[in-house]
Amino acid sequence: MIALGIILLVVGFVTGISILWTIGIVLLVIGAILWVLGATGHAIGGRRHYW
Repeated sequence: MIALGIILLVVGFVTGISILWTIGIVLLVIGAILWVLGATGHAIGGRRHYW
């Protein structure tokens, strides 16, 4: 999710499409939150690790 967020940020920046920029930021933030929660040992969706 973090990688997809970064890709969408880059594509949105290069092409000037603001919706891709916005979706990229949202995916990046959600991916980072899930990554931190998974790294601290909290179960997310019934799994001990995010992926």
